[in-house]
Amino acid sequence: AAAALTREGGEDAFRRLFRFYRQRDASDLRGVVDFSAPGAQVFRSQLSISSVSDQDAYRAGLRPVRQWKAYGLSGYPGFIFIANPFLPGCQRHWVKQCLKLYPEKPNVCNLDLHMAPEKTTDLWGQSKEQLRRKGSSKWEPRSLLEKLRWVTLGYHYNWDTKKYSANHHTPFPSDLAFLSEQVAAACGFWGFQAQAGILNYYHFDSSLGIHVDESELDHSRPLLSFSFGQSSIFLLGGPKREEAPTAMFMHSGDIMVMSGFSRLLYHAVPRVLPNPEGTALPSCLNQALSSDLPVGSVIEHSSDEDWQVCAKYLQSSRINMTIRQVLAEGQKFPEESGTNGKGQTPSEDSHRENSKAKRHKPNTV
Repeated sequence: AAAALTREGGEDAFRRLFRFYRQRDASDLRGVVDFSAPGAQVFRSQLSISSVSDQDAYRAGLRPVRQWKAYGLSGYPGFIFIANPFLPGCQRHWVKQCLKLYPEKPNVCNLDLHMAPEKTTDLWGQSKEQLRRKGSSKWEPRSLLEKLRWVTLGYHYNWDTKKYSANHHTPFPSDLAFLSEQVAAACGFWGFQAQAGILNYYHFDSSLGIHVDESELDHSRPLLSFSFGQSSIFLLGGPKREEAPTAMFMHSGDIMVMSGFSRLLYHAVPRVLPNPEGTALPSCLNQALSSDLPVGSVIEHSSDEDWQVCAKYLQSSRINMTIRQVLAEGQKFPEESGTNGKGQTPSEDSHRENSKAKRHKPNTV
């Protein structure tokens, strides 16, 4: 059925395939590219091994670049897929940061639209006991962390104007900047500066609408995407919505790099899938972190208590971090009239499509 929809083409072929994979009963996933078993459309991608020292890779929680498995896709120059290059236990650090640290003020999240500032200052503290005790019933009330949909870092994306601005900026997390710089360098993008991040929090009924990431002023720098937790189907299309997309799996620890021609292509996430191993969490998340971390490592040990909360959250969720460089070296934002730093948040949590709620317009993420 997916192949037939792909051949049809025509007006908004992307939307038809999005709806096909969005269906909960769409069990025929034979057309989805699986990079763990590369097919005819997939080829090995060469990385810049000498650009990242083994020590810097270890400091970022990554294996040496020479051990990474990187792939490209025919017809998508500039697209690089890196199959989980993280060292054992290191994914846990990024999950904890996305749930415990990065949602803290002064960063911005979707809950700020509907709640008083004092109510969103400690989402972790307000949610951890409720999450730890949570059972399997879907009728249990959701914790604030489970209501989290997005967090913005660095230059905060304005969902209404679809722009970044100089007057709404907070410090970008140094650990995430270091990770991003190593991955970008390994892909040939030296001097990449992590200036803005959008973190997305998905559940099994979540999806991400069709969009292009074009709000950054410098499109010569790549878009980096990191995934943790449950799996998903990612659709990568063309520069027009009339072009049918290619579907591919994304699993915990996988990284995607969109650059060059692929930097401004339409893409979407129609569906989140249970871990294909059939266990509550992917095995890579059950691995313990080495007690012997290198000097200067940005990775921190998670307490057993903290990881229990994170693990419970991930049993039904996926976290995605997308990192961008907004400005070229020496570039500045254009002058804007009649704006202020408070117009950053959207009037609705509109970038998400949810099967149990009304359909919202898709937005940039």
